[in-house]
Amino acid sequence: MYQETVDYLASRISGSPETAIILGSGLGALADRLEQAVKIPYAEIPHFVHSTATGHKGNLISGTLGGKSVLAMQGRFHYYEGYTMQQVTYPVRVMKGLGVKNLLVSNAAGGINNTFRIGDLMIIRDHINMLPNPLIGPNEAAFGTRFPDMTRAYDRAFIRMAEAIAASQNIPVKKGVYVGLTGPSFETPAEYAFYGRVGGDAIGMSTVPEVIVARHAGLRVFGMSVITNEGYHFADDYVNDGADVVTAAGQAAETMTRLFSELVRQI
Repeated sequence: MYQETVDYLASRISGSPETAIILGSGLGALADRLEQAVKIPYAEIPHFVHSTATGHKGNLISGTLGGKSVLAMQGRFHYYEGYTMQQVTYPVRVMKGLGVKNLLVSNAAGGINNTFRIGDLMIIRDHINMLPNPLIGPNEAAFGTRFPDMTRAYDRAFIRMAEAIAASQNIPVKKGVYVGLTGPSFETPAEYAFYGRVGGDAIGMSTVPEVIVARHAGLRVFGMSVITNEGYHFADDYVNDGADVVTAAGQAAETMTRLFSELVRQI
């Protein structure tokens, strides 16, 4: 299956991309900035499933960003959509087959660190996985070892580069730990508080499975969250709303695009 997908995409994409980007809720605008773009709907790609989540357009786009050839997923797949973990992470192994070496992942996340505000960008330095591990089952030895190390899941050199880029462009960034849960329900106040106490700074429903599979396959990973709601204060009228999440992410997309473009150029 992987080879069928790789062969199909190799016949349609331009260049030889070494970097791929997975764009989360409301963040697909970055893909629209690619030059010389070739847009391939997921529905046309063999063995890809469909992206049903709000704010996920469902296209794979090949083009250039920061002067480099890249692939961008305009929307991802989620466990809460009813897909298996193998379906959720399938594109990452296809990327590996296409020669991708670097994976940049982004998401919309709830802030559980009480210093975070809506619209903040958080560089992910580590994660806490509360989703089923996508490597459960027979090991795909063609991609990696049975027990991959996750000590440095997020590439430290990439993190330093991103921090330097942000400083040079006067982009304020946070840094923290992302907690991955299944969703699709938003977290309760008690859950926000719990995951904050055990070391989480932001929380969401994606990203971690893709990172685990990417690291299993030897890809270098950089991750960034856009804080789209503040999950640490609960006034009587406070509610989590999916539409608000997409809106907040969209407002931060331009800033994230600037940072990602320069990061792609430098790596």
